[in-house]
Amino acid sequence: MSNDIFLIGVDGGGTGTRAVLADGQERELAQGNGGPSGLALGIDAAWRAIEAACTDACARAGVPFDWQRCVLGCGLAGANHREWLSAFRASAPLAALAVESDAYTTVVGAHGGAPGVVVALGTGSIAAALDEAGVCRIAGGYGFPSGDEASGAWLGLRALSYAQQALDGRAPLDAFAQALVAHTGASDRDALVVWSCEANQTAYACLAPIVLAHRDHPAAARWIEQAGVEIGKMIDALDPAAALPVALCGGLADALASAVLEPHRARLVAPQADSAHGALRLAAREAARLGLTARQ
Repeated sequence: MSNDIFLIGVDGGGTGTRAVLADGQERELAQGNGGPSGLALGIDAAWRAIEAACTDACARAGVPFDWQRCVLGCGLAGANHREWLSAFRASAPLAALAVESDAYTTVVGAHGGAPGVVVALGTGSIAAALDEAGVCRIAGGYGFPSGDEASGAWLGLRALSYAQQALDGRAPLDAFAQALVAHTGASDRDALVVWSCEANQTAYACLAPIVLAHRDHPAAARWIEQAGVEIGKMIDALDPAAALPVALCGGLADALASAVLEPHRARLVAPQADSAHGALRLAAREAARLGLTARQ
């Protein structure tokens, strides 16, 4: 592949976009960042954020940005929505494009394209498994508040319930409860009701660090223990034979790893790379399919 062609892997979600730029030999040159590009936020907004992240990466590498010199691999939140994906492809400013869900690129990145399981734990949660045939299967990830078990928002929802009960006397107004209430800025019951009505998934997830900071508190310890159980359920659903390595990814991965029970804990491995690098593998695969590289 000519050095004049660049490979770009993009990890796009509801909070931000990251691009990894590589040359034709898949040597990483730079990384860039942009705004949210989850497809639920709109197709035009997604492409603007992706272009911003790619432009940033090229600027950091000291190379001019030109879509026609790029092969783009994307792992995007919302890519499983057929209409959104079709509209995203139709609006593409380049022909050399491969798109998968962010769950797919996360598991590809975590295990270097080899079979394995990943459980992504951040604001939300989802688990994915890649088999020998390259087929990706999903567990969880149905969204907040009904799903996304063991996620930051899932922990935060339970924490808010505890704060509510503490504020009106059903639970002790201890240091844990006081920290939760203080975070919301509520001074009384009515103010806490307003906060809970206006809070979205991200706002609830912001309570998770308080839960983790008070993990010795009986209530927090109970939720963290349950999070470990929920992680195990996702692993079992995707790999009932217990044959695949498992990687935890996302902002809560390190904090919740100790909550994973045996025998699942013994199968945990460190992720090799992240979703953006998994998307870079997509770009390399697409380049090979187009006859631009020798990679298969």
